[in-house]
Amino acid sequence: MNECTNEHCFYAFDTLYCHLNPKATPIPLDFPDTKYPLFVTWNIRSSSSSPRLRGCIGSFQPLDLKEGLQEYALISALNDTRFRPIQGHELRKLECGISLLTDFQDVPTYLDWEVGTHGIYISFPHPATLPTVASSSADTTPSSSSLTLSLPFTKRRSAASKYTKPLTATYLPDVAPAQGWTKLEAVDSAIRKAGYDGRITDDIRRSIKMRTYQAKKATVTWEEYWAWRTLKEAQAEESDEDEEEEQ
Repeated sequence: MNECTNEHCFYAFDTLYCHLNPKATPIPLDFPDTKYPLFVTWNIRSSSSSPRLRGCIGSFQPLDLKEGLQEYALISALNDTRFRPIQGHELRKLECGISLLTDFQDVPTYLDWEVGTHGIYISFPHPATLPTVASSSADTTPSSSSLTLSLPFTKRRSAASKYTKPLTATYLPDVAPAQGWTKLEAVDSAIRKAGYDGRITDDIRRSIKMRTYQAKKATVTWEEYWAWRTLKEAQAEESDEDEEEEQ
């Protein structure tokens, strides 16, 4: 299998629908169960505005598609801490996007990627552990918490032991163009997403380890999913009737 298809989205949609409607019978899997890193994205659709993110979580480890889509359809719908869990009354407003990730590559600098082609995964040490932070040039839009970076280095150093884990964040390939971001704006936003709310400097940007990737993506609406489910149920009923006649 070389493409992400609507069938993947239908399966994720069906997983969520059956979870929220326990009496519903899941539709059997109908695509090859290959392995991919993947993300499941839920959006709320509106006739008056662009789709609004409702949940997006995935895995960079290759997963069997059947189990991976089933698992992350629910995790992204119910456990994305940025949002409350999706409720049953929201189903008709949803669209589901599946991204199968490919072509991972470590690149030399944080600008070695192309908007609209690559997703980005950044990892960087907490700026409190960088001895040159105080002398770096400031971001053009410093946050109010940048005052913490003006403390004497001895104090920053004593606090640095708290920051042993690198900060990480990712954006799928379609995020930067959807937001109208340049590469620099996307990187700075990813730094914020990783959890750093201080002043962004060139030293911080240069400390980033950047991995790029591409994605095969498909998206379906609730209406498309429901038409698919209705068709599958009708086909299953016809098959059952044919078996009864043969007996």
